[in-house]
Order: sequence, then C-alpha cells, then structure tokens
Amino acid sequence: MNAHNSFAGNLPHDLEAAKFRRLRDTIEQGFGIAPRIYRAGRYGLGPQTAKLLSENGIAIDSSVRARYDYSETGGPDYSRHPVVPYWTDPDHRLLELPLTTVYWGMLRQQGQQLFPLAGKVPKLGGVLSKLGMLERIGLTPERVTKEEALRALDIAIDDQLPVLVMSFHSPSLAAGHTPYVRTEDDLDRLYDWLRAIYGYLEIRGVRPTTIEEIMTAVDA
Repeated sequence: MNAHNSFAGNLPHDLEAAKFRRLRDTIEQGFGIAPRIYRAGRYGLGPQTAKLLSENGIAIDSSVRARYDYSETGGPDYSRHPVVPYWTDPDHRLLELPLTTVYWGMLRQQGQQLFPLAGKVPKLGGVLSKLGMLERIGLTPERVTKEEALRALDIAIDDQLPVLVMSFHSPSLAAGHTPYVRTEDDLDRLYDWLRAIYGYLEIRGVRPTTIEEIMTAVDA
C-alpha cells in the first residue's frame, strides 16, 4: 500500500471492482438490502468508478469533495467540480452529491479562482483566512469548528444549494479510532458540533431527506 493506491480509483479496474463488490455484498448480507449510495474511501474516484457503480445498482455517489485537490498525493482534483448535484452520465443513471464546501470572506465570490492560487504561496491562505478575506470551509466536524460550520451553513443556504452534504469518518463516533476523536472530551465536542449544526438547520428550515426523496425529485 502506498499513497497513490490508497485512492481506490487508482487501483487496476479488476481490483477496484472486486473490492467494491465485496463491500457491497457485505452490506447487503448484514442489512438485508443492497446499498444504493456510495462514498469512496479518501474520496478516491477513478476513471472507471462511475461505470462500475452504475453497473452494480448504485444510484447516488457522494465521493466528490468539491473545491478540494488531492493530486499532490496521487488522488483526484475536485477543485473545479460543481457544488450542486449533477448527473455523471448522459443516461442519468448515476447522480453525484458532492460534499458541501463553501468559500467565506470578502473575496469569496472570487474563491474559485483565488483559493487554488493562494495554496501555491506559503502561508498566504492562512493570512487571507485570518484577515477575513477568504477561507474554504467544508461541512465536517473534523478540523472545522462549530463557528466555522455555522458560517458555512449561512452561505450555503443563502446561495440556495439544493442539498447540504456533511461528512465525517464513522469511527469518529467512538473515542480512540481516528486522529479527530482521540479522547472522550473530543467525542463530547463532536456531539456538541452535531447538535449545534442540526439545531441551526432546523431553525433555518432545512429538513433531512432520503435517497428515495432525492431520486424522486430529480426524476420528476
């Protein structure tokens, strides 16, 4: 295993397919129903992944972390991908639900052009963030503060994003399994973050949804 191969989409097609089918079959055996939504580990989509998912009954992928670039470690570059749902194929068989990421700050409207450039200049991104000029905020409790996430929600809602997609590693729901939640205090902070975010979403009139509701809406 190396950094390049840690992204599943970089594996040879037969190996990527075998790993996916084993995961899918294990979920189906455990829950009695085949999964219809997928997220690649490390957000690692590859050139054959969409076709693989469609052929195996997946209706929605949520592996794209819009506005993030993992190419330095051999992963995909999502920096230019849309932040709204989109079809990955002309036959409308696989819907992409990108993870919600927004730009915040006085220059946020130019974030798509400026943020990738700022990342190439040492410390410039941090300076822009501290000055309130430009900051990238992903909707996750991992290394994103509650206050930052609430700002992101306001921007996402005001920009009328149709779906808000949050992410975190499921092992973070117990202490000691990820670098984000090492202690019980870390775990308390995670749940405090979730309570604050879901509470604010309710205040702003944003309700939870299901795969079925999303597919019905896009097929209408």
